[in-house]
Formats: sequence, structure tokens, C-alpha cells
Amino acid sequence: MKPELVWLLWAAALTFAQMLLAVSGATLQVGLPALAGNRDGLPAFTGWAGRANRAHHNMLESLVLFAALVLIAVASDRTNATTLMGAQIFVWARLAYAVVYVAGIPWLRTLVWLVSVVGMILIFCQLLYPPV
Repeated sequence: MKPELVWLLWAAALTFAQMLLAVSGATLQVGLPALAGNRDGLPAFTGWAGRANRAHHNMLESLVLFAALVLIAVASDRTNATTLMGAQIFVWARLAYAVVYVAGIPWLRTLVWLVSVVGMILIFCQLLYPPV
């Protein structure tokens, strides 16, 4: 398996872990019966539970882009040291993002998010301009 696919697997695992954290926070705030129902009229989640939920949704948005880039790189046989570094940067930055977001550190959260975007840009550039 290409190493970039291993990092995609870790990104999926991180997304799953974030989902579990968000569900745990939601359960603590509104209870399991409310979450198991139709969820009509649920209050907005607050505190760390709300942040965990928003971080998870942000990860879902980013995962779509990251997965597309990795899969295109692997399918087109355009993987190299730069695509691997981009994948590693993305996953580690997304892990840091989740921790920083749930902890409630706003400006650092944005900076770490930008680092994860740099990881995706590295992969994207290798697809547009592969080494000669």
C-alpha cells in the first residue's frame, strides 16, 4: 500500500475518533434519548461539546478534499516524497486542530488549520506540476 493511503487511513481514524468525541459531548448535554430520537428542536451544543461537534464537521469537509487528492495522486502514480510529506502534514495538523479546537484556543486553531491546508496544497502542486 502506498504510504499516502496509510495516512488517508489515519485521517479516517481521526475523523471517527472526532465523531465519538462529539457524540459523547452531545450525550452529556442533552442525553441519549434526545439523540436517539428525531432530533427535532435540539438546543445548540455549547462549550467543549459544541467545539467538538464543529471540529468534527470541519474535519469531514477537509477529509473529502484530502481523500480526493491522495486518491488521484495514487491512481495517477504521481506520489513522491512531497505528496507523502503533504499527507503527513495534513494528518498531524488535523490532530492538532482537533485538540486545539476542543480546548477553545481560537487563533492557534486557525493557524493549525492553515498548516493542514498547506499539506493539501503540497499534494495538489505535485499533481499539477510533477517533477520532471
